Amino acid sequence: MFKNIVSKQISLLKYLTRWTLISIPLAIAIGSMVALFLWLLTWAIHFRFAHTWLLYLLPAAGVVIHLLYKLYGQSAERGNNLIIDEIHQPGAGVPKRMAPLILVTTVITHLFGGSAGREGTAVQIGGSLANLFGGWLKLNEADKKVILTAGVAAGFGAVFGTPLTGAIFALEVIAIGNIRYNALLPCLIAGLIGDITVSAWGVHHTLYHVDIVNTSQDLYGLHLPVSLWLLAKVIVASAVFGLVSRAFAKAVHLVKNFSLKWIKITWLIPVCGGLIIILLTFILGKPDYLSLGVDAEYPGAVTIVSAFQHAGADAFSWLWKLIYTAITLGTGFKGGEVTPLFYIGSTLGNTLAELMNAPVSLFAALGFIAVFAGATNTPLACTLMGIELFGGEYALFFAVACFTAYFFSGEGGIYSAQRVATPKIVEGDDGHSPKYLRRMFSKYKF
Repeated sequence: MFKNIVSKQISLLKYLTRWTLISIPLAIAIGSMVALFLWLLTWAIHFRFAHTWLLYLLPAAGVVIHLLYKLYGQSAERGNNLIIDEIHQPGAGVPKRMAPLILVTTVITHLFGGSAGREGTAVQIGGSLANLFGGWLKLNEADKKVILTAGVAAGFGAVFGTPLTGAIFALEVIAIGNIRYNALLPCLIAGLIGDITVSAWGVHHTLYHVDIVNTSQDLYGLHLPVSLWLLAKVIVASAVFGLVSRAFAKAVHLVKNFSLKWIKITWLIPVCGGLIIILLTFILGKPDYLSLGVDAEYPGAVTIVSAFQHAGADAFSWLWKLIYTAITLGTGFKGGEVTPLFYIGSTLGNTLAELMNAPVSLFAALGFIAVFAGATNTPLACTLMGIELFGGEYALFFAVACFTAYFFSGEGGIYSAQRVATPKIVEGDDGHSPKYLRRMFSKYKF
């Protein structure tokens, strides 16, 4: 008995040591490449700020991206979905060229004004390098799944400065309703080391401020730790966040499918997408919805940061960003979806706060994480993101917002390779489902 216990503990120690030794150098490599990517991205965005005419070359940039993937991309074209599929069932692997290819094409997209994010690039860098390390170490199929998941955690944690979120996101995004805890330690180590590596290279992340809000309530002489009225507003707003995240996912797929169906010459698809972005910017008369939307191109521009302030967003800023991003990504430009989702969520939160007489910065923060949670079906990771980015004081509201948006976003999401392990609403013989009740009542005649 005692020998069995000691043997199990020794095996556990070997497992922990092995994955620690694998995860640390992997995360350092991923964090270093993500740091380079973030530096190049910042340079590209600010270079465009100083040379606004670059927007008019967006259609040509789209053709370059199309040709790069046609000539060198192969399976790398599938991006994040390829990595998720490889974690489900390892096959041909993640090509080594994915990392440099997505890095270069994402920088091109932002240099010329395309509305995209950066998480997709970081995740693909992580997956590509993890697959490379797995090949060098000659890992078996089960271990390859773990190292790919750790690569996703390192990339995500490094690009946003949220190591804990990166670890849980990597575990949660693979399948709806299922988390594989065997990869938890490698993911935690990878997310933390990846984030530390980015900081060590001198790359810093944007800071967001949420004003102090009184979240308690006095009701008929009783002091409640949570304001029921504020909680009700949060639930209503979060349902809207979920519906908008669903609309975003549908819009991206719709633009892509429409383009493939009606534009037979494939290189013309990004040309059309670029021309539409230029036309929309000309009509609106401002460039607020181009690129990431984090840094302001001019004083008074609507950004994610400005959305945390009163009157920091227009009533339909969220809708315009949704349209811009759907067109950009749906017509073949590269980048991620998450930062645009942050923009959509924070500006929508700003608008809803104004309509509902609610705290602006708190609702911007709730929208920031909740729209992301609904679009990716990762409510737990997004709740932790709220805590890591905005502090733990409003953790309850973060959880309510993320899980409410998760349920209202439907079964789909932005990742088509994401599988459904457990449906969000299960209609089984639990005594409450409509099917069960119909069967029960059919036994009796009234």
